Amino acid sequence: MRVRPVLNDDVLRVPATAVARRASLMGRVVRRLWHEFRQVLPPTIFFFVGFNFVVFTTNLLVADYSIAVSNFMLATVAALVVGKAVLVANAMPFLRRYDRAPLIRPILFKTAVYWVIVFIARLLERFVHFSVLERKPPSDFIPFLITTFSWHRFSAISLWILVLFLIFVTASEFGQLFGPGEIPRLFFTSRPSDLQLNRRQRMRELLRLSRLADIHTAAEFRDPDSAAHRDLVAIVLRLARGEHALAEQSAAGERSLGEARINSR
Repeated sequence: MRVRPVLNDDVLRVPATAVARRASLMGRVVRRLWHEFRQVLPPTIFFFVGFNFVVFTTNLLVADYSIAVSNFMLATVAALVVGKAVLVANAMPFLRRYDRAPLIRPILFKTAVYWVIVFIARLLERFVHFSVLERKPPSDFIPFLITTFSWHRFSAISLWILVLFLIFVTASEFGQLFGPGEIPRLFFTSRPSDLQLNRRQRMRELLRLSRLADIHTAAEFRDPDSAAHRDLVAIVLRLARGEHALAEQSAAGERSLGEARINSR
């Protein structure tokens, strides 16, 4: 009977395939976790700062009475709860239903959705604390909410969460409107002096360009004799760098090219 020799490639092929699959799976898991971490980080940081600011100012108001209404740890836990709630809400498809509506509608809609989810999450967190940490019967939770639970404090915190969500969602919507990284660039970078328009003038021209694109077709823009084409060219010329600056850049480029040729000789 003839025996087929076992080659090294046959032995290593299956383990190598399994290792590649595990590596691919781990890569997808890491990318997914990194994506979720990046999504949950902005609201968590925002509400961490916001809640601790509320705690700090409230404790200052009641400092004369030698009491403290909350502490840093509770504010931090609340920020983590809100960050997770935002992550859950962003996974819901219906949150995008007003993307084409006027900006006030998605802002108010998302603020309301986020607030309701956080409201429910806070009640669930209180239920877990009641039934697990305090080891009380879950059936006593409803009577506890009716008789003992501090609804005044809960409502005050909920109102602060609503206000903070309104600020957060407004900033987030404007960030998506301008594009990734544009809001920090507007706040922290200076416009070059050779540009014809300042930031406000440039924004007005871009809005004028957007309205022009809404009412005219591409064929009208291609026609050099049309009013739409003339308006488009006028807006682009106002947005572009000044002719003097372009001439200086061209001269500088020619000087650099001449120097390079001299050095090469």
